[in-house]
Amino acid sequence: MSYVLSLKNWSLKKLLPRTLFARSLLILTAPIILTLVISIYIFFDGHWSKTASKIAVGVAGEVAYIVDVVSENKDPALIQNLSDLTIKNLQLNLQYIEGGQIKLAPDNYVGRGQIIEKILSHELKKRIENPYSIIVDVEEKWTQVQVQLEEGALIITSPQRRLFSSSGYAFLLWMVSISSILLIVAVLFMRNQIRPIKRLAVAAERFGKGRDVPFFKPEGAREVRAAAQSFIGMRDRINKQIQQRTSMLAGVSHDLRTPLTRMKLQVEMLPDDEDRQALKSDVEEMQRMIDAYLQFAKGDGNEEMERVDLSHLLQGQQALFERDGFDVELWVETEKNFDLFLRPVAFNRCIGNIISNAKKYASKARITMSRDDENILIFIDDDGQGIDEAHYEDVFKPFYREEKSRNSKTGGVGLGLPIAQDIIFAHGGEINLDKSPQDGLRVVIQLPV
Repeated sequence: MSYVLSLKNWSLKKLLPRTLFARSLLILTAPIILTLVISIYIFFDGHWSKTASKIAVGVAGEVAYIVDVVSENKDPALIQNLSDLTIKNLQLNLQYIEGGQIKLAPDNYVGRGQIIEKILSHELKKRIENPYSIIVDVEEKWTQVQVQLEEGALIITSPQRRLFSSSGYAFLLWMVSISSILLIVAVLFMRNQIRPIKRLAVAAERFGKGRDVPFFKPEGAREVRAAAQSFIGMRDRINKQIQQRTSMLAGVSHDLRTPLTRMKLQVEMLPDDEDRQALKSDVEEMQRMIDAYLQFAKGDGNEEMERVDLSHLLQGQQALFERDGFDVELWVETEKNFDLFLRPVAFNRCIGNIISNAKKYASKARITMSRDDENILIFIDDDGQGIDEAHYEDVFKPFYREEKSRNSKTGGVGLGLPIAQDIIFAHGGEINLDKSPQDGLRVVIQLPV
């Protein structure tokens, strides 16, 4: 039972509009349309149909009276006198054709004349026993009743206004016009209400991709303004925190480099022996480790976003590593546009860290880049020994090394992939690991367009 209910709810959700504008418009217009349909139904089923029936009763009674009079006395003078009176007082045109035969029409009511013919026929059946036929000409706006008498045919023609009330169409036109005006007002109102929410969403998306949003300001309803103010406060706090961290690390960098510089000078003054070489190697390793730590903590710094062709950036990385003797193959969809706003120095560092990681454990790497309507995908594959799937998340943790030795020559300091992940996240993207088709490791980078 619960499965059936969940299936029904899922089907209903699929039918609902996806956007807030469409859903809000549906909430506003659904009652208007429902009220319009109910009002039209009540009007036509109650008031208009009853009014039409009462009009038909009067005309049917007049037709029955004329049929009785002509049936009892077929004197042409009397019929002519009766015709003059009906035209003058009842707006009915009377014509008697002696020996005439009428053609009975089937009850296949079609078009707007259906209502007139059906109601009038219903009333005539109650009042006359003679065969009759009803002809309705909607365009010429007249209705003709042909009655078969014993010695001829009686033809009575009535203007349509005596049998049809135009108030129904006037009411329908009025209801549709009012509903259309209300619908237009609702659309304009909802567009103005949704616009600040869209701007807030765009600002949040740009900020999530690492772009600045200096011209965003709160507007719209009170709740939307409150959300916008909260977003601005969050943006300012994050930017302030980043600036404080950058300033602090600049000071830390200076403080750490000063004693290291003195240590380098002291090492250079020592006699050239094995102890001096070992101490010099330790100092250089400390320098590399401190540089890596500060690079990770500093992040992107104050680098500005630029529109960059990613294919050219990857070609530069390919050339750089091939000069160092590492084979890097690059394949890019030539017919696609890979221009994107990003921080080129930081992104170069990200790609360089990933390829450097592959260089330690593999003999070659392959970079593949493609795009769709929403994302740019970059796959970096190597033919190394790969990583156990259980450690895919761990390698993005700072200072984590799958190779447990602390030798920087074999395992580094464990900050290459964390720095790459930090840079990708700052651009609003995602980075994941997977099994490479070359039996090594695959790094998948997804960047929103």
